[in-house]
Amino acid sequence: MRKNYLLILLFLFFSLNSSAQFTRYIVRFKDKAGTPFSINDPSQFLSARAIARRSRQHVAIDETDLPVVPRYIDSVRLSGNVTILDESKWLNQVCIATTDSVALAKINTFPFVITTQPLKRMAASQITLKNESDGSVNRNKFNEQINNVTNVASPSGITGNYYSYGNSFGQINIHNGEYLHNKGFHGEGMLIAILDAGFYHYQSLPAFDSVNANHQVLDTYDYVHDDSSVNEQYFHGMQCFSTIAGNIPGQLVGSCPKANFLLYESEDVTSESPVEEQYWAAAAERADSAGADVITTSLGYSTFDNPIFNYTYADMNGHTTLIAQEASMAARKGMIVLAAAGNEGDDSWHYITTPADADSIISVGAVDNTGTVAAFSSYGPSSDGRVEPVAASVGVGTAVSSTTGPITTGDGTSFATPNLAGLVTCLWQAFPGFTNMEIINAVIKSSSIYNDPDDRIGYGIPDFEKAYDNLLQQSILQNADSILGNSNIKIYPNPFKDQFIVLIKPQNTATGTFRLYDVVGKLYFTKQVSLQQGMTQVINFANMQPLQKGMYILRFSDGISKQSLKLVAQ
Repeated sequence: MRKNYLLILLFLFFSLNSSAQFTRYIVRFKDKAGTPFSINDPSQFLSARAIARRSRQHVAIDETDLPVVPRYIDSVRLSGNVTILDESKWLNQVCIATTDSVALAKINTFPFVITTQPLKRMAASQITLKNESDGSVNRNKFNEQINNVTNVASPSGITGNYYSYGNSFGQINIHNGEYLHNKGFHGEGMLIAILDAGFYHYQSLPAFDSVNANHQVLDTYDYVHDDSSVNEQYFHGMQCFSTIAGNIPGQLVGSCPKANFLLYESEDVTSESPVEEQYWAAAAERADSAGADVITTSLGYSTFDNPIFNYTYADMNGHTTLIAQEASMAARKGMIVLAAAGNEGDDSWHYITTPADADSIISVGAVDNTGTVAAFSSYGPSSDGRVEPVAASVGVGTAVSSTTGPITTGDGTSFATPNLAGLVTCLWQAFPGFTNMEIINAVIKSSSIYNDPDDRIGYGIPDFEKAYDNLLQQSILQNADSILGNSNIKIYPNPFKDQFIVLIKPQNTATGTFRLYDVVGKLYFTKQVSLQQGMTQVINFANMQPLQKGMYILRFSDGISKQSLKLVAQ
């Protein structure tokens, strides 16, 4: 009886708002009873790669991983003139399209249905988009600027890097990202999902020659148009993609150019509707099932074409919006999620947009190559008081591919986010044994204002050399007993290139002194550290004066005992 009363109220709402013209709905289910799937056989619904990611991080496979019950979906589909647009197993719901009020009434009588929530689309004619013909940019829904710049020259005086970055050097160097690249971490074996608007002509633009030649795009899907191809639509996703995967030496080299990619179009550029959050949810879940390590998204929502769906700042709390719930769930499934903070910093709505408010992800604000905060970068914190954005990257004058081929520059947190995402991916490649949250924590702790975060760039600009060193030390400490064996002091790595680490389990509480000599007795440096008996320590020897290749002697003394260790500089 109560359900029938609620249904009557629902129809009254529709009749009083006939101008709303609702055509899309979210149908949420109570349970997954009677499912033909089992968490004991996850290979039915998760790839081997997705299962392995969970296993490495001790993430349990649970009921949320089970697909929506097929019987429930079929019942909704067969209720009348209803089209299933997509589904979310994590939230246990489907998105449908219908104008059939009888079907809606029937759906609401199903005992396994909790709610049916209306959504609305706007006509394409009501939206102003970029004028592709002359390169000009009108105020668009991304609130971003693409600069009409061509023939970008490589900065001079850059040597010793694995890549010839060209105009992308600044956006890599601000993070010491070249440190990871020089160590051999370029994304090999990693899988990045990009959830965005279209990826216009990525199959033919020169920035993606390497990606296409090496078949690094493993999956694509357009949830807006229900099509497997994403190559024909809007350019925003393509330009974000180029900051990660672009590879034109001397002009643009992305932050993670050798990773594999999943390209999913979830943003309808002709509207701003809550249905896009559902598209995003479906894409995120597909990325999870495929085994993605990282999700990067340069989309954000606060206001919609139909103002009854608008969010308030109070909603930016990490758990109110559907898309924030999904982003947080992706993190709980063991992925690293990065989301653009938004470009509303100089607008009436100047806060972060969702899903940047999601918990356990990296929301990204924008700075220029010098670290100056972009005026447009959205403000934090989240409405529940968490530091947001979490970090910042270059989103002013960011090198991106144009729609016609030449490298240009763009402004927006949209470009800062994938740039940072690529470097985070390279870092995780270096330390695959760490969990997603351990990688995120290392990135945060390496950031420029970690001890004094603010509401513009959060913890600041990450330094990936620092993050790498932090994780290396953690890794060595975690494996200290096996590394040391019967010894109390060892050098790692040995041979070394530009730095090395000493792992020591002191026999005495004292001040220890390390001196490095060459084989003829020339002293190169002296380092003193405080030691505590029995407490294993990692001592980093970095930023040393350049050493010639060859053998060296590291002599250690704690005032009681002395030891000499041989090491080789490569």
